[in-house]
Amino acid sequence: MNGTRIATAVASTAMIAVTLTACTGTQGDDSTPASGEDALDIGNFLDVTSWDPALADIGFDGPYLSAVYDALIALDENGDPIPSLATGWTVADDDLSIDLDIRTGVEFSDGVPLDADAVVANLEHLKNGARSGEGYLSVDSFEAIDDDTVRIILTERDDTILYFMGLGRSYMASPEAIEAGMLSQQPVGSGPYTLDDVASVPGAEYHFEKVADHWDAETYPFADLAIYPIQDQTARHNAMLSGQINVNYADATQIDQAEEQGWNVSSGVSGWVGLQFTEHTGEKNPALGEVEVRQAIAHAIDGAAILDSVGSGAGVVSNQVFPDGGAANVPAVDEEYAYSVEEAKRLLDEAGYPDGFEVTMPMSPIFQQWQPAAQQAFDDIGISVTWDDMQQPDYQLNAASYPMFIAFLAMDGNPVATLARQVTSPQWFNPEPDYVEFPEIGELVDEAQTLRGEAQIAAIAEVNEKLTEMAWWNVWYQAENIYFSADSIEVQPVVGMMFPTLRYIQQG
Repeated sequence: MNGTRIATAVASTAMIAVTLTACTGTQGDDSTPASGEDALDIGNFLDVTSWDPALADIGFDGPYLSAVYDALIALDENGDPIPSLATGWTVADDDLSIDLDIRTGVEFSDGVPLDADAVVANLEHLKNGARSGEGYLSVDSFEAIDDDTVRIILTERDDTILYFMGLGRSYMASPEAIEAGMLSQQPVGSGPYTLDDVASVPGAEYHFEKVADHWDAETYPFADLAIYPIQDQTARHNAMLSGQINVNYADATQIDQAEEQGWNVSSGVSGWVGLQFTEHTGEKNPALGEVEVRQAIAHAIDGAAILDSVGSGAGVVSNQVFPDGGAANVPAVDEEYAYSVEEAKRLLDEAGYPDGFEVTMPMSPIFQQWQPAAQQAFDDIGISVTWDDMQQPDYQLNAASYPMFIAFLAMDGNPVATLARQVTSPQWFNPEPDYVEFPEIGELVDEAQTLRGEAQIAAIAEVNEKLTEMAWWNVWYQAENIYFSADSIEVQPVVGMMFPTLRYIQQG
């Protein structure tokens, strides 16, 4: 993994985190009741992005894709890679190749066998995918060594590839379906369920039939599965009350009622909310090239108040993008920018901007809930903001062209992946990483990328401290994802997944 690597930026349409969210979900029909204790009926926030794993988003697509596809590699609840269709793997001593042992006896729903050639065809498809390609930036090629062994040949050491594959970038589809170009409309996988085209209504409800004798049947205990994309939180909550769904992507304001109903409530941090600075050299806005200015903004915005008023208290006040409780999270840095307008003004004066400065920022409906708090903070310290209003799809396409913008970005449970996604590799929200322009950061990053194990985690934590000191972002808080489930169902949140895949939804 080379910190200076330049790759094509990957745009994401999932909400709140891989990402910033697009509001394109639809309302579900609340007339269909859940079918019993062996039924899993999920109220999701968004519709499936695509049935093609190369085009799908990780965020809310997890339940859909994990129903119909098996992955080569999965993640455990801590974000560590675990076997799935790949029963094991061996990393070469020089770190430039990975051999995957492929499970035998597995067939896709069209009868095509899963073998090394099928895996190679899938990996090439994923490497070239508009979204899935983020997991394979360091891959040179794939090779079938024998019928059940595949070699991934790397251009450089990559400590993130197994994590990204497990996060949702290694779903296997029938190679014949890939070649036919039909996956976007019709999934053909080897997963625990198949999509019921007759009962499903695209954009409203998806029904699945359980596969008999699936190789991993114990991980998927529910006989019946349905997923309802319902964007409106009140509608989802009402669907849960009526019995249409028994698992819900929920809202903190409804926790009391959920507990009164006897539902299980689970939660975990998922993404950070705040200001994303798209550059730190001052090319887009000279003022933001001054570290004291970015620090001033951090002091001027009261993250705790915003978490309470906008986030309903569902989260953790933080200054960092490394998840709360994670290995590279440094609790001490969360005390670095105490709310103080006086200190903010002092820092602006020190930077040569005693009267503030002018800046233009994008705005879309989904971020308007945070706009008043940001506007008040800017007014308090003399920053004059011109807001460019636009719809959400345009926001996602254009936000990174502005010097800063309000963001809700996904976090990763893996510290190395966090460093890559948030700092070193191009993303839609950070298309031209400029950390290499700052030797005090670049040298720390380079060192972290040469280490292993606990030494690497410690080095990444040091990078985290330096980035926070330089106000690389202005994080207000880390938001929690909340899930309600019937008392017979347990949902395990996983950092990096807006909605956990089906292996993390179990009978209680």
